[in-house]
Amino acid sequence: MIDTPFITNSSVQQTAVVHLTVPRAEIQHVMGPAITEVMSALAEQGVEPAGPLFSYHLRMEPDLFDFEVGVPVKTPITPTGRVKAGQLPGVKVARTVYRGPYETLGQAWGEFGEWMKANGHAAADNLWECYVVGPEVGPDVSRWETQLNRPIMA
Repeated sequence: MIDTPFITNSSVQQTAVVHLTVPRAEIQHVMGPAITEVMSALAEQGVEPAGPLFSYHLRMEPDLFDFEVGVPVKTPITPTGRVKAGQLPGVKVARTVYRGPYETLGQAWGEFGEWMKANGHAAADNLWECYVVGPEVGPDVSRWETQLNRPIMA
């Protein structure tokens, strides 16, 4: 389900994001509009995305997600509406790639977490996933790729 995970260092990336805190059941209803807001704000400001869409989870409780949806940018954005400047952290992370539909991302994260435990890595509370290849390439979900990143506690 996931590629063989590895340990690497991520670089700080400036981003344009919408911050959301929602019950788990609402995530599918709020991500699309938030992505549209981010992309509209970038277009209005003439700023190009510098990487794929992502969701950066600041904390996850069983029934509540506190996260940001956005894209990396090379040019800082001016806050507008719910869109603000943010950043992905520069930290030591465990990383893997999941190939498949978004509906089974939870299983991929579970498999990834088991790999981290089995290899002696303590995970931090935050994590992010980058939607490297998705629905824009068509309905064949076997072509979709999501990069999973989990910071490692020192």
